[in-house]
Amino acid sequence: MNSPKSQIDKFKEAARDLETDDDPKRFDERLGKLVKHKPVTRPTETSTGQG
Repeated sequence: MNSPKSQIDKFKEAARDLETDDDPKRFDERLGKLVKHKPVTRPTETSTGQG
């Protein structure tokens, strides 16, 4: 019977699929293909106009 993969095993498999390595430039290049948007900033409480 096959045991389910642990989280670290899934991570390692995903890293191999993305062909990552220890080179920071290559990592940033690969990461850029996954992350393409900036986080949304939330409005502050002072900008609600209530008061």
